[in-house]
Amino acid sequence: MWNIGIIGATGYTGIVLISSLLSHSDVKITLITSNTYKGKKVSDVFPALRGVFEDILEPTDGEHAGKCDVYFLCLPHGSSMETAKKLYDGKAVIIDLSADFRFEDAAAYEKAYVQHTAKELIPRAVFGLPELYRDRIKDAHLIGNPGCYPTSAILALYPLLKEQMFIDDILIDSKSGVSGAGREAKTGSLFSEVSEGFKAYNVGVHRHEPEIQKEVKKLSDTRILFVPHLVPMNRGILTTIYGKLKKPVTTQDALNLYKETYRKEPFVRVLDEGLYPDTRFVRYSNYCDVGMKVFNDGRIALISAIDNLVKGASGQAVQNMNIALGLDETKGLDRVPQYP
Repeated sequence: MWNIGIIGATGYTGIVLISSLLSHSDVKITLITSNTYKGKKVSDVFPALRGVFEDILEPTDGEHAGKCDVYFLCLPHGSSMETAKKLYDGKAVIIDLSADFRFEDAAAYEKAYVQHTAKELIPRAVFGLPELYRDRIKDAHLIGNPGCYPTSAILALYPLLKEQMFIDDILIDSKSGVSGAGREAKTGSLFSEVSEGFKAYNVGVHRHEPEIQKEVKKLSDTRILFVPHLVPMNRGILTTIYGKLKKPVTTQDALNLYKETYRKEPFVRVLDEGLYPDTRFVRYSNYCDVGMKVFNDGRIALISAIDNLVKGASGQAVQNMNIALGLDETKGLDRVPQYP
């Protein structure tokens, strides 16, 4: 039995982690922390856990090194790096759900976020997208869990990128539910600010754009333009990507490439021709659904759907944990999407 710690357990990623890990037969949650709610039962913060899991929340800024086999860091950008320095011993697996260890280049991180104060750990970190980096994740003790938008975009792009199939720029148009902004109270997330509205935000300056671009650059010189939108729903991301292929292929040809690329991937579902992803059909699950349409002149529309809190955050973190511990990759994640 592996002992698990969740550092900063009272945000949305924390409750989704708890939910997944409680159904995992090989692990036990032995540490949960929160500075805001320290000393309280976690079930007082999340009433859904009453009678199910009622451990006491310890202070996040306490001394927790050496207590657990795996630590999930559910902390703000800029805070995780300091906690990682305290916890990293080359033995425990640390999975950071912030952006602090997603970038191989500290300067790129600092341009998008804040000054990095744990640069010595960056070379030891692995970008935790299992479908691309499973072999490296297996031996990792520090994993930078990808962002939600990058997960939806990179999985939709990867098979064509690795075949060098794109010409010109790629437009990535993503729509996210409000939970992507986190659980902290913010004016822009209030019901009356979001309900019955639909807007683009952080156009051309969203911090996930350089995260997507760095992965694209590993395979292609293609540039991306990323435009995120806020949709008045709780959870889910629908990403639509527009591009032009070097040579015309049929939709079925492209689908065959994707099906072969993701043939052994338990959480990527490539839809048949004429079918397109819908956030309703991945809700509460770790699946990423991908569909597409190729036009006669080589233009292509790629579409993906994920649950931003599961495959886009906590579910992917559990998937990374399973790989790093040598466990069945689907443990704790074999949840069927909930519909309607």
